Amino acid sequence: MTNLITSSSLRAENVSVWFGERQVLKDVNLVFPANQVTALIGPSGCGKSTFLRTLNRMHELIPGAGLAGAVYLDEQDIYSEAMDAVSVRIKVGMVFQKPNPFPTMSIKENILSGLKLSGRKIKDADQLVETSLRRASIWNEVKDRLSDQAISLSGGQQQRLCIARSLAMDPEVLLMDEPCSALDPGSTRRIEETISELAESMSIVIVTHNMQQAQRVSDQTAFFLAEEGMPGGVVEFGSTEQVFNGPIDQRTNDYVNGHFG
Repeated sequence: MTNLITSSSLRAENVSVWFGERQVLKDVNLVFPANQVTALIGPSGCGKSTFLRTLNRMHELIPGAGLAGAVYLDEQDIYSEAMDAVSVRIKVGMVFQKPNPFPTMSIKENILSGLKLSGRKIKDADQLVETSLRRASIWNEVKDRLSDQAISLSGGQQQRLCIARSLAMDPEVLLMDEPCSALDPGSTRRIEETISELAESMSIVIVTHNMQQAQRVSDQTAFFLAEEGMPGGVVEFGSTEQVFNGPIDQRTNDYVNGHFG
């Protein structure tokens, strides 16, 4: 396994995860630098999405979930007693595999929903809505229909709306769990362009099964694998160029070249 040593806004140290008595991840150590995109790749069932949920304390919402190790955000362990879980999830936003806008809310109400639910004051709601939608590359498509229900949007637009909703909270890190898996090629391209633009101001961690997408959008890549009877873990971690074009571990080479998975 290779290591990248760099300053970071987020890092995981010796993270192990359980569901009840079943261990699903063992000793994951990863660094997520600011202003970079990190792709998490690997076969289904190897723990990528589970690990992603540990990075903003969503894992603990699952009954029977257990965790060992530490996750540091700006050098503070997000699992320490001094850290409030809601505050962590504001700083470390999440975009899910399937678009999940609030169906009874308008486009504008969706953008502002997180702030209202968390009790945060909004100085200029209209400006925040526009800025968030612009950052998510959807403003020009919805600026004249902000009062329409969010579910009136296409799937790709809904996903970008969900990105905008996360951005309205001004996160330091954005986690994305296969954000393009349910989208057409055109919508996928727009999401990827948005990811590249957002990385200029934050750290992004994306789980993807699309090897071409990982190569297009990410600066560094972590290859996860769960071998038979063993919990998942990181086999190789390095720059995306190195992982795809000069992998050190034969298992990485086999996976990125489509020999299994």
